[in-house]
Amino acid sequence: MKIDLPRRSFIVNGLVAASLLGTDVLAKGEHANSLRGREIKLDAKPEAILLDSARTALIVVDMQNDFGSNGGMFHRAGIDITGIQKAIAPTAAAIAAARHAGIGIIYLKMGYRADLSDLGARDSVNRARHMRLGVGKAVKAPDGRDSRILIRDTWNTDIVPELAPQPHDTVIYKSRFSGFYKTDLDSRLQKGGIRHLLFTGCTTSICVDSTVRDAMFRDYLPVLLSDCMSEPIGDGLPRNNHEATLLSTEVLLGWISDSDRLIKAIQVRDQAGSS
Repeated sequence: MKIDLPRRSFIVNGLVAASLLGTDVLAKGEHANSLRGREIKLDAKPEAILLDSARTALIVVDMQNDFGSNGGMFHRAGIDITGIQKAIAPTAAAIAAARHAGIGIIYLKMGYRADLSDLGARDSVNRARHMRLGVGKAVKAPDGRDSRILIRDTWNTDIVPELAPQPHDTVIYKSRFSGFYKTDLDSRLQKGGIRHLLFTGCTTSICVDSTVRDAMFRDYLPVLLSDCMSEPIGDGLPRNNHEATLLSTEVLLGWISDSDRLIKAIQVRDQAGSS
């Protein structure tokens, strides 16, 4: 299922900005100082970064029941999901702040067709590793509904309730770790004139990392909100995979910030606009 983001407008400091999927970033004839009304200076590593809210999207990677809820695939497999669950509250705060600022929200969901035709060839790593985790298995959702592990349009692939998409958000299914693989994510971003991508989700070193790298290869500017993501692989080691992804992103792939800094930056912009 895809939820298309219709054209709509946000009122930003008295100016009408086009939505994420609009063909124009701003209506023609805008005032010369309009960009300043959209600018958000975000404290980040390795240095602060200036965002244009009309050209920024917040991406929520795989925050779905199979990864973050009791009864989901990870939980059934005995994988610790407490880190992912801990990331839900700051992610919700970041999404709310982004919506307030007129930043579009895009949800990526890992989910396969009911016949598993998009899982990969019989000897593919993607198929083999997911089959170990029970992809396609019929299960009962916590509310008693029939469901299947990692299958589209079931409880298992629903976004966790605390982060549920709104009607104007965009939802894109993916069949591999990267959100760019065989999806229309790139074309949607290009159509909206998007340059900066704020990343949240799970898991940090797999699906988030894969999507961040593909974004960077396409010359998008990725910013990871570190408290809005989690990684069970390597958790408890002196340096875990979550920290490794943050370090490689800071050094080579983009920027690192967090939900508190994003919220503060938007508040500062709002205060400047009202003065």
